[in-house]
Amino acid sequence: MKAETRSRLTLACILITILLDMIGLGIIVPVLPELIEQVTGEGVAQAAVIGGYLVFVYALMQFLFSPVLGNLSDRFGRRPVLLLSLLGLTVDYLFMAFAPIVAFLFAGRILSGIAGAAVATATAYIADITPPEKRSQRFGLIGAAFGLGFIIGPVVGGELGAYGPRVPFYAAAALAFANFLFGFFVLPESLPKERRRKFDIRRANPFGALVALRQYPVVIWLLFALFLLSLASQAFPSVWNFFTIEVVNFSTSQIGRALGAFGIGFALSQAFLIGPMVKRIGEWSTVLIGLTVATIAFVGTAFIHTSFGLYGFLMFGSLSGIAAPAINGLLSRQVPDNAQGELQGAVNAANSLAAILGPLAATQLFAYFTTAEKGEPGYFPGAPFIGAGAMIVLAALVFVYTAWRYDLMHRHPVAKHPKRPDMAPPGQQATPPHADQNGDGDNGVEPEKS
Repeated sequence: MKAETRSRLTLACILITILLDMIGLGIIVPVLPELIEQVTGEGVAQAAVIGGYLVFVYALMQFLFSPVLGNLSDRFGRRPVLLLSLLGLTVDYLFMAFAPIVAFLFAGRILSGIAGAAVATATAYIADITPPEKRSQRFGLIGAAFGLGFIIGPVVGGELGAYGPRVPFYAAAALAFANFLFGFFVLPESLPKERRRKFDIRRANPFGALVALRQYPVVIWLLFALFLLSLASQAFPSVWNFFTIEVVNFSTSQIGRALGAFGIGFALSQAFLIGPMVKRIGEWSTVLIGLTVATIAFVGTAFIHTSFGLYGFLMFGSLSGIAAPAINGLLSRQVPDNAQGELQGAVNAANSLAAILGPLAATQLFAYFTTAEKGEPGYFPGAPFIGAGAMIVLAALVFVYTAWRYDLMHRHPVAKHPKRPDMAPPGQQATPPHADQNGDGDNGVEPEKS
């Protein structure tokens, strides 16, 4: 089989794994509040408080364990880490399905956060089999798989929830186990033994990963820009339902349809826009366009009072999905091949930290600016979106500084996947690649040739 065909089949396998994983996670979203009410005997308000803490615990575990799993995948390979994570998710869903008390729900979310941190390993897997110049497009496909999973999952979960709030959890457990079997029999290893490195516990934590990557200053700055973007993006899932109820009196079904429309637009932008844009105008320009779109969408939404306008800015904002994969593509070009797992662990940890801080900030802003009655001074439910827009402007400034300081437009990749290295533009000197621990560019699953 040709290397190009083998690379594309392997890519399809890992994307199917991510898609099935996200469908399993999305299935439980519609029924989790009802399950909390059933387990605790409390009303909706208290269930929402407990649900918020469950999100906090899940994000905290992802923050702490993303670098651990990323480093483990650099030491033992991507495949075993992914398979063990899928088994962990299977146990998590069963644990929550049988939960007799709320403590079981928290234990399940802790396990789910640990196992779900393997998304960094899946991203490193794709980096293993993809040339640096095509990684932004491939990372965009990961985002598309996420978006598609969160479109399909909640719809299926809502239908299954008619048979009881625990039924979707059984379905999610079955899907996670089927995903494990699929990976066990189909998914090959992408990181051969000769390209692995020793596991160092000092590097296997969120801050240790950043310390280990400090030899690449451009990575630290790009990670900071990505963190600011992720932090701003948390305003959308955190207060969207409250905002639409408060401003345009949306029903639950209307909220679901709006989120579904956004998910479709977001997935399409990552699947079909980012590849042609990166090829035509480059990654750094793609990032700036995505950040500009996000800023306009957030600020515009803050002042909207009609459902028509809300949908307009919602669909326009879905185009901002091109920014994060393009930043990730730039990041993956700055480190050696055998540090991709560590890098993606740091990326996932940054996103998880944003998921810890963002919802708390967004909900507090919303609560503060909706205590007054409508029409009175101080009443402004769109405040979280203004804050998000300001945060993205800051992310753009950080990114522009980084692009200028480290000449991202012409910088030569450190990673050695391409058989033919990128040529520097006329009149520019290419940055030589850093030597890795093995001194060669061979990678077991040969990346697709450009």
